[in-house]
Amino acid sequence: MRDPRVEKMADVLVDYSVEVRADDRVSIRGSYVAEPLMLALYRRCLERGAHPILRPSLPAAQPLLYRVATDEQLGYIWEPERWYVENLDVDFSIISDINTRQLSRVDPARQIVASKARRQLMDRRMERGATGELRWNVTLFPTEAIAMDAEMSLEEYEDFFYDACLVSAPDPVGEWKKVARHHARLLEWIEGRHEVHVEGEGTDLYLDITDRTFIPADGTANFPDGEIFTGPVETGTRGVVSFTYPAIYGGQAVEGIRLTFSEGKVVEATAAKNEAFLIKTLDTDPGARTLGELGIGTNFGITGFTGEILLDEKIGGTVHLAVGASYPETGGTNRSAVHWDMVCDLRRGGRISVDGDTLMEDGRLTV
Repeated sequence: MRDPRVEKMADVLVDYSVEVRADDRVSIRGSYVAEPLMLALYRRCLERGAHPILRPSLPAAQPLLYRVATDEQLGYIWEPERWYVENLDVDFSIISDINTRQLSRVDPARQIVASKARRQLMDRRMERGATGELRWNVTLFPTEAIAMDAEMSLEEYEDFFYDACLVSAPDPVGEWKKVARHHARLLEWIEGRHEVHVEGEGTDLYLDITDRTFIPADGTANFPDGEIFTGPVETGTRGVVSFTYPAIYGGQAVEGIRLTFSEGKVVEATAAKNEAFLIKTLDTDPGARTLGELGIGTNFGITGFTGEILLDEKIGGTVHLAVGASYPETGGTNRSAVHWDMVCDLRRGGRISVDGDTLMEDGRLTV
């Protein structure tokens, strides 16, 4: 039996998030377990006159690649991959893991070989996204593994997830437009300001945002959504930040991360668990020790840590920082094969101020 929320979500994604049009070349990627959502998107794209292609994957293939392939094979780029990056109009990517820890024992150096080889593709994708040539969306299809990470049953997680996507509302698009109006007020308030100060337990961090653009995330590139973000000035971050939740990257979880910045660079990095992976990732390339993103979570329908960054970076009352590549549309210029989001919860004694004026206190926005 089809879940009507999946069908409703597909409507929103196709007609609101990326606005699929006739003759658009559309890619729909995800694990085979996301078949209900993939087919729902596929049908709607066909109905709108687009040219969709389904790209289902086998979850067990990726750990097999890292276990068996040579470095040459890890770095090999198929020509179709280049074609997709240069020619797609729309790209749907669906998170649908059946084992969220299957890469936990992979040597980080192996993952770095693969990510470095794909840096040019990542840069080009971000460039096309910034200009609007490529409309992309990352979303999720609930699975048992993802629900387990969030410490919920699958049914509980489905209810939580679709509520966070606002598709349980009678008019989901109308709800996302309300979010957009709130984000517009936040952006108007922050425009023309210069310095963000983040304070919290183990955190006293300053970020330069002079002449940088904040982007409102209103249900377009991510689903669910709910944040405003920018690329801080590359040389202007100073101070220390302690991250509340485990930071998961490439299937590896790092806990208790504390980063110290000077003149925009991470000059000291420690972690309570998996510190070696943290250091290796920060040493991937010169840009990996510089912040590429500052984001402020505004989705108060997401109330707790789930282990999936698509949702966790949107938690209302949090701030997230990403080391590595910045989004060109923000004015950020940092380039890296890495983009690793880490979340700091400010709901218990935390504060964000901008040029001395309070934007968030104890996780509550003042604007």
